[in-house]
Amino acid sequence: MDFKSLIRVIPDFPQPGVSFKDITPLLKDGRAYRAAIDTLASMVRPLGSEVVVGPEARGFVIGGPLAYALGVGFVPVRKAGKLPAETVSVSYELEYGSDRLDIHRDALRPGQRVLVADDLLATGGTLRSTICLAERLGAVVTGCAFLIELTELEGRAKLAGYNVLSLVQY
Repeated sequence: MDFKSLIRVIPDFPQPGVSFKDITPLLKDGRAYRAAIDTLASMVRPLGSEVVVGPEARGFVIGGPLAYALGVGFVPVRKAGKLPAETVSVSYELEYGSDRLDIHRDALRPGQRVLVADDLLATGGTLRSTICLAERLGAVVTGCAFLIELTELEGRAKLAGYNVLSLVQY
């Protein structure tokens, strides 16, 4: 399936010079969404992950269904102050500012094999922070899966040493 044809490119959003990759056309097409998740699942299945971790919010849209397809659990990583139990936090730089991510302290166990999933790999900052949270809890990151990778931003370099798999590259 030509997934790229279902991703809308919006120039100058959210600021001039940025070319936003909008996955909503792909998501609203049930057949394409299922095919994208199934294809990602076949790509990451050999990694033997026991749980999928996804950062808020679009990481939920990819990570949750991917966990379901793999038959494993899903652990959300949320923005600061959104989780009700005791958390571990990390601050990080975004393409357009800074933020903080939290994970429940009891979300992962030491040695647990974790796949990190998100919709997009851009500069790698959000995913690097998500990996940091998983590793602080003692988990072993088996790989990182993305619907889209923006190769010119070299986010893969921030994830050196990890298996990085993406469905579509720009």
